[in-house]
Amino acid sequence: MPPAAYYSSPIDGFRRSSPTTILGHIQQHTEFDTQLTQRDAWLVQIATLQQSLDGLNGFVLLEFIVPRIGSRIDAVVIVGPVVFVLEFKVGATDYTHDHRNQVWDYALDLKYFHRASHDASIVPILIATEAAHSQAGLGEPFIDDVFAPALSNAAGLRQLLDDSIRRITGVSLDPIEWAKAPYKPTPTIIEAARALYAKHSVDDISRSDAGARNLALTSRRIGALIDEARAAKVKIIAFVTGVPGAGKTLVGLNVATKKYDKALDTHAVFLSGNDPLVMVLREALIRDAFHRLAGKSKRQERTDIRHEVKAFIQNVHHFRDAGVRDPDGPPADRVVIFDEAQRAWNREMTSEFMRRKKGVPDFSQSEPEFLISYMDRHPDWTVVVCLVGGGQEINRGEAGISAWLDAVREQFADWHVYLSPELTDSEYAAGHALQRLSGRGKVHEDTSLHLAISMRSFRAENVSAFVKAVLDCEVEGARELLRRFVDRYPIAVTRNLLRAKRWVREHARGSERYGLVASSGAQRLKPHAIDVRVNVNPVHWFLNGLDDTRSSYYLEDAATEFQVQGLELDWVCITWDADLRFRTSGWQYHSFLGKRWTNVHKPDRRQYLLNAYRVLLTRARQGMVICVPEGDASDPTRDSHFYDPTFDYLVDIGIPVLQ
Repeated sequence: MPPAAYYSSPIDGFRRSSPTTILGHIQQHTEFDTQLTQRDAWLVQIATLQQSLDGLNGFVLLEFIVPRIGSRIDAVVIVGPVVFVLEFKVGATDYTHDHRNQVWDYALDLKYFHRASHDASIVPILIATEAAHSQAGLGEPFIDDVFAPALSNAAGLRQLLDDSIRRITGVSLDPIEWAKAPYKPTPTIIEAARALYAKHSVDDISRSDAGARNLALTSRRIGALIDEARAAKVKIIAFVTGVPGAGKTLVGLNVATKKYDKALDTHAVFLSGNDPLVMVLREALIRDAFHRLAGKSKRQERTDIRHEVKAFIQNVHHFRDAGVRDPDGPPADRVVIFDEAQRAWNREMTSEFMRRKKGVPDFSQSEPEFLISYMDRHPDWTVVVCLVGGGQEINRGEAGISAWLDAVREQFADWHVYLSPELTDSEYAAGHALQRLSGRGKVHEDTSLHLAISMRSFRAENVSAFVKAVLDCEVEGARELLRRFVDRYPIAVTRNLLRAKRWVREHARGSERYGLVASSGAQRLKPHAIDVRVNVNPVHWFLNGLDDTRSSYYLEDAATEFQVQGLELDWVCITWDADLRFRTSGWQYHSFLGKRWTNVHKPDRRQYLLNAYRVLLTRARQGMVICVPEGDASDPTRDSHFYDPTFDYLVDIGIPVLQ
């Protein structure tokens, strides 16, 4: 039996077997709660399938595992060139939107991430066994040969199967080879956190392409450094680099879950100064763990889960404050992973905050200096892992990675330093600090500490490079990169926001998440009902469903770079205001103060603004639409000359115009 399913058989063998025998196979492998109601539901499914498949030649797989979302498809049936994805709702009398999306998600997951399904026709069918009506036939397929979910009761399933088999032609699939084919998903960071926290391996939930760096390799290398530090009683700091969406956070979460062991004295914690990321990941883990509770005291369990999750993922500032309160003792954690380490505060910002908010008047360290000194209180060994993104500094007082390097060089001579060779790239802004560090001993360059390929945009790996070229005004480079992926990763530009919203809604299928984003400096989008001053709650925006007006699905609240950094959506609608304007000489930078736009002169503030758009343009996994408003001649703050050159620039690069 292929390991991808709890039961599999040719259709004729399946029909000849008794339902109780098939049920025994399922129960032998499942971890499900096998209460009487569940067993009865399986028996109804088996009986319905045995009757509906009479006379067909093909293959049946029951409880087919979907690793990316930690779930199982009730049944996959392969007949000729068609993969049927069947979701049963035994006893149900109607078809709900959520159930329809569930089977659609399964079908899309196979299409995207299961190699043998890439070129197959996939027909998802939702079966509400007691529904009064059933669809007579299929609708039209999408361009990727995934059909919209068909709706069937138990009696109408055979008619839908026959209609599909008549309509869909092609080369028959080999069901054994299909079941053996590798399943290499690219999860969202929220899905990845859920899976890793539930003790899945990073190998199970991440794809591995010939052209992509293996996330598992970097994870294993960091794990080896932790083991070496513990065995040799030394202190290590490692710097992991990666392009936007390459999986740095995934690596950090994987290491934290693998080393989350107080008994072995290797307790690890994942730290981030990105409060929306911490809030969303924590709540996602709590909801997921709570959902998996069955027959337990859920109130007490939820409290326990919340405490455990908070110990696993923490805000770096809370971690820092604990070290300030106890000026001598080391933290409980031997291993700390700092996400987006380049965003740690410089000395001026940290000192100001400590004086103003914490009542510490003589604090004179940068955040990197203090955090390393806090870990240095361990008398024997410790490991600090810095996850470093390029071009991600978006706020005042963010020190960049050079502050970490300078702190190690100046104050912690006994620490071993492991560097990604890509830190020399100008995008990481570590050049001078690297040069100063080069003459110091105990510095090691390690190629396994760089993640070179974006995994966020699983449809196209060159999106982050394209965005960089666009923002660097490298027109020819941007054109060439766009040509490589535009047929797989849709991008469009428009002047009409309603049209842009319709575009993302039409492209999203199942529960694929879409949302509206804008720069925090986009102050003149209010005529388009976008007010970036509205405090968007990232938990509601990223986690709540289609029925919640606070969720991203409603396309009403625009999240800014501060709410979305480190997180992602399937489809993104980006609204581009006059804070960043294209001119033939390059970008012009503006801030809206009072009643007019003013020029931004300080280099660091200009870089923050450019990085804000870099963050927004790299949030989409599957595609994006950019809306550049037309402006209004009667409003001097929205003159069309502020917007037209930007729109023309994007069109000149080759981005299709949405008519």
